[in-house]
Amino acid sequence: MKKPAGKYAYSVTVGEKGQIVIPKQLRDIFGIEAGDTLILLADDKRGIAIPPKSTFADFRKAIFGEEEKNDAD
Repeated sequence: MKKPAGKYAYSVTVGEKGQIVIPKQLRDIFGIEAGDTLILLADDKRGIAIPPKSTFADFRKAIFGEEEKNDAD
């Protein structure tokens, strides 16, 4: 069976402290580095999603309803 382009499936194990390890291949593909902050979105019917880091600014704008301010302001 051929895997669809751009689609990935991995299994992870939850540790005693509730931590998971994101597989290296996925960290490389999505540019996730040690110390990065990620957002987990959860829905009790649809599951958990980790959106790309590039969408953080969009979430901030949606939550706080403001445009990014320049440091000069």
